[in-house]
Amino acid sequence: MKSPRSDGQKFIIPSFFFIVALCVLAFINEIRFDSFLRFGRCALANIPVQNSSSSSSDILLSENVNSSSSSAAEEIRILIGILTLPDQYQRRHFLRLVYGTQTPPDGAKIDVKFVFCNLTKEDQKVLVALEIMRYDDIVILNCPENMNKGKTYTYFSSLPDLFNDTDGPNPPYHYVMKADDDTYIRLESLVESLRRLPRDDLYYGYVIPCPSMDPFVHYMSGMGYLVSWDIVEWLRDSDIPKKHIEGPEDKVFGDWIREGRRGKNRFNAKWSMYNFPEPPTRCTHELWPDTIAVHLLKNQEKWIRTLNFFNVTSNLKPSKLYHIP
Repeated sequence: MKSPRSDGQKFIIPSFFFIVALCVLAFINEIRFDSFLRFGRCALANIPVQNSSSSSSDILLSENVNSSSSSAAEEIRILIGILTLPDQYQRRHFLRLVYGTQTPPDGAKIDVKFVFCNLTKEDQKVLVALEIMRYDDIVILNCPENMNKGKTYTYFSSLPDLFNDTDGPNPPYHYVMKADDDTYIRLESLVESLRRLPRDDLYYGYVIPCPSMDPFVHYMSGMGYLVSWDIVEWLRDSDIPKKHIEGPEDKVFGDWIREGRRGKNRFNAKWSMYNFPEPPTRCTHELWPDTIAVHLLKNQEKWIRTLNFFNVTSNLKPSKLYHIP
């Protein structure tokens, strides 16, 4: 007669080996699964971003985004230079309201500067000096005031000497923008559109002529285009722009980029950047939420309609000191 103890031993021994086998199998599968996850992450990191030129909220990525060229954790630093004229005092004061009341996006440092050439009148020397003392947001270039005779080149090529500082971050800005004073830029939308983009060899904006969607064939509209800091330094050092200064400034800028084989990362922000819808042209559409910039705001009525559409005064704090219906 078999003892209960021997039967128990017969059951326990196979069970022990079965459990060991399960543990080994689980360990092997865990290694394989972990390797599969690592492979999957690697594969996803190299999938080109799919784009649709018909989508209002998409930016056309003309090169694959290299995840190593930008860091979500690093603060994005942007300089927006608004090219204007010394006598445009009221326009500058108005734009200070427009940009000064926008809440700075998290993880972004944005400096808005007003850019023009040398002062020529006594009243300018006094009034502009007062502006600088109060706001410190003006850059006076060493050039005669002009259109299409080198002001854009002077702006970009002067920046490295103006802003490179051994005590500050390097580079001082990741991106530099040239904008018109009749353009409304929504800063948060601009930052969000830049977060995943490369921070080197970048050329970003609204491709013109209107039907074009290819930034490698045409160039960016002067409503507001942006380049990375390395291109700014190249413009200062290269002989290419020096040989071809005069002409339609934005087209000439595109010629420099093409001839110098710069801007391998080009991004078309159409139709998140567009002209005001009236009068209707091939470059316009209605105002809509997925907007980075609206151009051709030539009068106060157009500015007010645009600002109302985006509810820019919705954060007005209630107070007994005023009542605005």
